[in-house]
Amino acid sequence: MKTLLARRVKNTSLPKTHALLPLLEAIVNGIQAIDARYPDNVGCGSLRVMIDRSPQEELDIFDAGQGRPPLRPIVGFTILDNGVGFTPENMSSFTTLDSDYKADLGCRGVGRLLWLKAFEHVEVKSTFQSEDGSLQGRCFRFSVEGEVEQGESSGAASDTGSVVRLVGFKECYQQSAPKTVEAIARHVFEHCMWYFLRPGGAPDVIISDEDGESIALRDLLEESGSSEMMRASLDIKGTQFDLLGLRLKSPARNANPRLHWCAANRVVKDENITGKVPGLYGKLKDQDSVEFTYVCYLSSRYLDEHVRADRTEFDLPEYVPGEPLIDDPSLDDIRKGVFAEISRVLAGPLEYAQKKAQERIHDFVSTKAPKYRPLINRIESRGIDIDPSIKDQDLELELHRISQKIEAELLVEGQAVFADSSGVMSEEYDTRLASYLEKATDLNQSDLANYVSRRRTTLDILSQLTRSDGNGKYAREEAIHNLLFPMRTESTDIANDASNLWILDERLVFHDYLASDKTFKHMGIVADDSRERPDILCTRVIEPDSPVLAADGDKLPLQSIVVVELKRPMRDDATEDKNPIEQCLNYVGRVREGAVMTAAGRPIPRTDESPAFCYIIADLTPSMINRCKLSGLAMTHDGMGYFGFLEPYKAYVEVMSYDRLTNAAIERNRAFFDKLGFPSS
Repeated sequence: MKTLLARRVKNTSLPKTHALLPLLEAIVNGIQAIDARYPDNVGCGSLRVMIDRSPQEELDIFDAGQGRPPLRPIVGFTILDNGVGFTPENMSSFTTLDSDYKADLGCRGVGRLLWLKAFEHVEVKSTFQSEDGSLQGRCFRFSVEGEVEQGESSGAASDTGSVVRLVGFKECYQQSAPKTVEAIARHVFEHCMWYFLRPGGAPDVIISDEDGESIALRDLLEESGSSEMMRASLDIKGTQFDLLGLRLKSPARNANPRLHWCAANRVVKDENITGKVPGLYGKLKDQDSVEFTYVCYLSSRYLDEHVRADRTEFDLPEYVPGEPLIDDPSLDDIRKGVFAEISRVLAGPLEYAQKKAQERIHDFVSTKAPKYRPLINRIESRGIDIDPSIKDQDLELELHRISQKIEAELLVEGQAVFADSSGVMSEEYDTRLASYLEKATDLNQSDLANYVSRRRTTLDILSQLTRSDGNGKYAREEAIHNLLFPMRTESTDIANDASNLWILDERLVFHDYLASDKTFKHMGIVADDSRERPDILCTRVIEPDSPVLAADGDKLPLQSIVVVELKRPMRDDATEDKNPIEQCLNYVGRVREGAVMTAAGRPIPRTDESPAFCYIIADLTPSMINRCKLSGLAMTHDGMGYFGFLEPYKAYVEVMSYDRLTNAAIERNRAFFDKLGFPSS
């Protein structure tokens, strides 16, 4: 049977995320060659990796300024080792696709296909010892077009070993690969770390660049501070797995806990296991309060047998709940066994982390999210597990997710409970009903807490908007306007909870019609073509013998009118031409004169007696105080506003500063704030 090399390379899979895998294959081959030469003293081995970069400096038309110049593109790698070299047996295996020559080492005979997947060609020079003890040289070029092309060996060498040059790094992989010496060295170290942890250790491996920068992988091992190793054997469905756990004491490049799935003494898959074991988030602390990052390496002959040829994944089933159980361990079975072992060996640090997480939740609920306080016991009973360093917004989302689930389950439970109430009730019914009502009470208390919490936050925002910035400037009135009620809208355009009119007067929530920053011409309740634009104008319908909002539009109600005018904080231009009091009274007059209707489209009889309320929200600047006095308004007891009833206009007028507006709203809500532990100021 014949095999087409070009077709085999094309059918070989190499994801861009594994762009350095061909280099790693070459390095592992070099380590195996050293193992073969120094089986009892691998420390005598030496392996060098040179990063080959483009000789053409990249043109930079912009001044890069101070700092390191951009790195030149990587065009290849050169790997040198002092192993046994390309012996006749090794060469025969190399020229045989899918060779099983090193099958006992987990080799699949496809590594050289990965070379040609990512590189244009490979150049090999090697020296090996022949049967008579003499040194023999070998030189060849490997490519898709020419396959294996033998060359002439150079002069006699003094030692065995090989030089493998991966030439012509293809752009699609080059762009996805790490660029710096440090990043490449760490990538190689993490992939080959197993060799450094095994009995006997690993040879001296150095990664270097053309500018002289180099990193020894042994230094990375010492830097990692992996002084404590925990070995364990796991039996999962009758199959043995070996687990090696490390506590990395130094600041790790990746501070997340990780599980490395290994096959044939090399890492195949790197899995982030953050949160997959309760309490396992980021760095942990040991009994001496020293921080460490936990990583573990999982190996097994079972994994060796089920690794894919490209060594990027395992051919193992992912058990899905509900499917028939399988005899062989699935990925899910293996994870459960590994996570159980991790929970056992890290019991102390994990318990401490869970305690800190619980403190984080309670502190957040107490100070920033009291709406969850009635539900905290139920939330914790579900086993909430968080990173103690979680951001507030992420913690809020997690608590909201669980509370929503509790609410959904309560709805289902309530339907079941009340459905049973219509038939013959069992002896357990009273207990079920009591349990349901207790949960419902907690949920209702949470809703109330959420409502009050939003009010506290809204008032805090209002306070911020009325303060000056570092340059003595104040927020524009549009920002405050939108906080109270969105501009250029009507009450039918938005939901009730989008309005914060309660800040001014709780009764404003109960209106028949409300327009915010809309011209009279575009109001649906008056026949007026004026383009004057009240900040906020609303009408309330009141029937005799009926409370506010009881009118259904079929009767002729009386009407009250409310006008709100807002001014920018500390704005001092309330002149005769820009008198906000006069503006409000003018708006009231226009409503009274027009053919006014209810929001339901029913006519309202014209009357000059309909009560009107005018609120001017403005700081008491000299010009504003002058307008108040000229209108005959009296000062409030706290000196932060003016008020009075203007008989000719049948209108109550109140001018209040932003401080008075905020303070009054806080006082009305003080009891709720105190109950939840919010500060009143």
